Amino acid sequence: MGVSGSGKSTVGKALADELGLPFLDADDFHPEANVKKMSRGIPLTDEDRWPWLRALSRAMRKAAGDSGGVIATCSALKRTYRNYLRDNVGHPLVLVLLDGDRETIHARMRARADHYMPPSLLSSQLADLERPESDEPSVTVSIDNQVDTIVATLVARLREEDR
Repeated sequence: MGVSGSGKSTVGKALADELGLPFLDADDFHPEANVKKMSRGIPLTDEDRWPWLRALSRAMRKAAGDSGGVIATCSALKRTYRNYLRDNVGHPLVLVLLDGDRETIHARMRARADHYMPPSLLSSQLADLERPESDEPSVTVSIDNQVDTIVATLVARLREEDR
């Protein structure tokens, strides 16, 4: 989880490869209307997000049921979204917050040429971000580390969770 530009897709793919699990990118589940709205620099509303979260949770449930687990990326900025996923995936859910400072994330967003989310929406995402609370199974990692270091940290933490 995390704001756009935090590295969710890159880290998620690498973690899924390391663990031999399927990978789902929440960006692939947005209705076309959401993508068009964000492309125009208009932040999504809660109403816009619910169909997306429903589609993602169904796919996560199926993938986890078929393979014993799944790595899925999703901004999941608000606790209500995370609660919805937790309640509807049907399997234990551990959140990973990819955390970084505004300047680093903004620079990453400016450097991408092939993504619909413009850097101008970073402020609205940061305003919506509700960090996981102590009662939510979660791990926070800094995006200042290399991807392989982040993945190794996450694998070690997930193995601790399994004990």
